[in-house]
Formats: sequence, structure tokens, C-alpha cells
Amino acid sequence: MPTMARAATMIITPSEAVKRELCEHFNISPAKVAVTPEAARRSFRPATRDEISEARRRLKIDDDFLLFVGTIEPRKNLITLVKAFEQVLGASSASSWRPQLVIAGKEGWLTDELFAYINKAGLKERIKITGYITEDDLRALYSACEMCLYPSLYEGFGLPTLEAMACGAPVITSRVASLIETVGDAARLIDPLDASGLARAILELHQDEGARQHFSAAGLARARQFTWERTAEMTRAVYEEAMKR
Repeated sequence: MPTMARAATMIITPSEAVKRELCEHFNISPAKVAVTPEAARRSFRPATRDEISEARRRLKIDDDFLLFVGTIEPRKNLITLVKAFEQVLGASSASSWRPQLVIAGKEGWLTDELFAYINKAGLKERIKITGYITEDDLRALYSACEMCLYPSLYEGFGLPTLEAMACGAPVITSRVASLIETVGDAARLIDPLDASGLARAILELHQDEGARQHFSAAGLARARQFTWERTAEMTRAVYEEAMKR
């Protein structure tokens, strides 16, 4: 990788955060690195009531649910998410709010610790792991969830946050460079290593309908700033610059 990067005429990254890392770790001039952000596909938009009902019925998902989307692997920080969810259930035990946590994504690697914790904590009945789902079902879940949770430890861009926003979901995500760059001020940011802080953020957002509406509207507006047409134009410009060099 270092040899290929140094030999390249131009390099494309999905975020300024990755560009900085590339330049620092491989001693590459910033002038040869261009940023072309990703975007949510046009199909990610608020789903209809019928589409949501059908997806919930098929996937056996409750009315009140929190959503995570991504491959089940250590980088996605699902242990912290499950610990926070456990605290949410404990804090709301005296109320009628008993949300389900839906983890939508295929199983990756080093999953034993996560599944062992879920079983030990007795959370199996409140956590739904769907495995891979279709794009239509994913759009329905984004549109129906009370909030989308994405406490990842590291991302190059963080596309699920943008997909969730494009469907109108309020988003809580990590205060890490690439995700801050992607979501701007349209999401609630948390320390990804602080399970208690994540639990507080979930509870506060649940209790504040105005905040949920704010982040939903802000997210929709933020997602509209990213399009694959813009990405394609920016990518073409990089190739044209590379040919000139």
C-alpha cells in the first residue's frame, strides 16, 4: 500500500479525515490527494406506512425500536451499544417504554464476545439480529426507528448515518473525525467508548420529541447535500487532473 500510494499520480479518499491519515502515515503530499464524499442512494427516502408495516411484520420487529445498521465486527463497537441498551432498559424499567434493539447487518468477525454478553445479560428477547436484509426492508427500518445508533470506533465515511438521515431517522453517532465530517451538526454526537453517555443520549432523545423532530429535519437536509452525481463529477475532475499531470 505505501509503495502504490506514493507511485500514484492522484489518490481519492471519501473524507478529509482519511486524507489526513493517508498523508501523515505515508508521508504523501496533500496536493495529490482529492476528497470525493459518498452519498445515500436515491432509493433511501422516507418509506410509506404500508411499507413499514410489511417490513415489521416480516422481520418480527416491535413498534418501538432502536436501530443499528452495519456488519457485526469489533470496529462497529456493538459491545458498547449493547451495554448502553442494557442501561436504557434498566432506567426505563418503571415506565412503559421497553424498546427493541434491532441490529441489521451480516455477521462479520470476532463476534463471540458480543453474543456471549447478550446471552449473559439476558437481553436476547429484546435484541433482534436480522442478518442481511434487502434495501427495501432497510429503508423501512430507517424510516420507522425511533432513532438510529451508530457508535462506530472508526469509519472512512460512515454511509449508514447518511442513509438513515435520508429516511428521516434521528441519528446518534460517534464523535470521531470522519463521522463528524459526514453528519455535521445534524446528529447527536457521543463518546463511542462511554456506554453510560450513549445510554443518556438515547434516553434524552426519547424523552424530547422536539429534539427528535429537529434531528430528523436536519438530517434530511444534510443528506440532500450529498449526491452520487456530485461524487461522479468530482471523481471525473480528479481523473482529468491526473491526466494533466
